[in-house]
Amino acid sequence: MRKYEFVFVLRPSVKDAEVKKLSEAFKAGLKDVKVVKEDDWGQKSLSYPIMKETAGRYFLWQLETETGIPTDFEVKVLRSNNVIRHLVLRTK
Repeated sequence: MRKYEFVFVLRPSVKDAEVKKLSEAFKAGLKDVKVVKEDDWGQKSLSYPIMKETAGRYFLWQLETETGIPTDFEVKVLRSNNVIRHLVLRTK
């Protein structure tokens, strides 16, 4: 079983309803991947401005899969205008 962490930062102006829609869209992109845990770290200030934003809403998902993260998943994340930064890491 492969384990991953998916961290993403959204613009602070994103409403809760939009966060829910984004989460569902991301989960749809993770076809055979199980989302083990979802953490909402809340809004934090950024170390430096990114896309003219000085704060962001942080999220951490812990994922498990047999095959790996789909290659088109990061494309879907990048297409979202509300995502400031994202990172997918494989953990032990």
